[in-house]
Amino acid sequence: MAIQSIVLYIHLLVALMIIVLVLLQRGKGAEAGTGFGAGASGTVFGARGSASFFSRATGVLATMFFVTSLSLAYLAGQTPTAPTSILEDESVMGTSPEPEVFEPDPLAVPTELPELPSLPGLEEPPADDPAQP
Repeated sequence: MAIQSIVLYIHLLVALMIIVLVLLQRGKGAEAGTGFGAGASGTVFGARGSASFFSRATGVLATMFFVTSLSLAYLAGQTPTAPTSILEDESVMGTSPEPEVFEPDPLAVPTELPELPSLPGLEEPPADDPAQP
């Protein structure tokens, strides 16, 4: 598996974890106490425990997200050193021979073309007809 794929999977996992973490946090002044009982939401992680834990986790995940973003940008800019197909690899095929050019034999070409049969129902007008404009 290529290193770019591994970094991409880590990047996606970190992005999903950031989304979940942000959705778990409560904003300043938000009343999320109804989920745990009236006013008890601040004591689930301790008085300041939730803000400290979520803040640190968000900072760590954001740093990982930036590092993986920069890594993916760097890896995308790299040119592959190995050929991507066997057609580009000259060591497998060796030197490519010159393509053969077909040259017809001038003696084998007929000098007279056979007369083609006329289609039924089509008749050519006579060439000397003065009635034709």
